[in-house]
Amino acid sequence: MTDDELLRYSRHILLDEIGIEGQERIRAARALVIGAGGLGSPAALYLGSAGIGRLVLVDDDVVDLTNLQRQVAHTHDRIGRLKVDSARAAVLAIAPALDVVALAQRVDAAALAGLVAEADVVLDCSDNFATRQAVNAACVAAGVPLVAGAAIAFDGQLSTWDTRAADAPCYACVFPPASAPPEVRCATMGVFAPLVGIIGTMQAAEALKLVAGIGSSLAGRLQMLDARDLSWTTIRVARDPACPVCAARPRA
Repeated sequence: MTDDELLRYSRHILLDEIGIEGQERIRAARALVIGAGGLGSPAALYLGSAGIGRLVLVDDDVVDLTNLQRQVAHTHDRIGRLKVDSARAAVLAIAPALDVVALAQRVDAAALAGLVAEADVVLDCSDNFATRQAVNAACVAAGVPLVAGAAIAFDGQLSTWDTRAADAPCYACVFPPASAPPEVRCATMGVFAPLVGIIGTMQAAEALKLVAGIGSSLAGRLQMLDARDLSWTTIRVARDPACPVCAARPRA
C-alpha cells in the first residue's frame, strides 16, 4: 500500500475490524454494479471512495433531467450522456487512480455469466423484476454473493443473497421467477429522493463488509424500510429446497 493510499484510507485503517489487511482486501476486490441510477449512484460512489480494486458499472440508459432529483452521481451538465460514463466520471473525480469500467449495455444471460464470474461481489441496482432474476441466476451459478436493493415511492428493501452458505436462500427462493409482480417504476409511481440514497449506500456497506471479511451479512434476512417514519422491518427468509434456481447447486 502506497503512502498516498495509507493517508487516503486512514479512517478505514484506524478501525480495528478493517485495518491495513482489510483495506488491502477491499483494494483487491472486484465489484459489479448493475444499474447506474438511483441505487447505483450512491453504491458506486461509496465503493469508489472506499478504494474498491475494480468497479464495473453496467447500464444502457442516458442521463435525463428527471434523474437529477435522486441520482447523485449525475450532474446537469451531463444530461444526455450515458449513465455509466457519467457515474465513472463521478467516481474518478473522487479517486482518480481507481480501475472503473463503464459498460453501456443491457446485459443478457450470456453477458451476465461472464461478468459475474469475474466479480467478487455483485450489486443489483436495477429497476425491474426480469433483470433481478437474471442477475440472481448468474450469481447462483457462479457462487458469487449478491447484494440486492429496491426502492419505490417511500418503500425500500435490501438483502444479501449468498448461496455459498448451505442454508442461505437466493433471491428466487423468496421471489419466485414465475410470480412476477406488476412492474412499477419511478416514472409512474414516484420515489422519495433520499430513499435511494439510503438503500444504495447500505448496498455498498454490505458489499464492502463481504469483501473485507468483517461483520455479518444480511443473508437470510430481508430488510424493509418505510421512509415515511424511517421504520425498519426485518423478515427472516429461508432457503426453498424446491427453488428452480438454487436447489440443484452444490452447497458448502
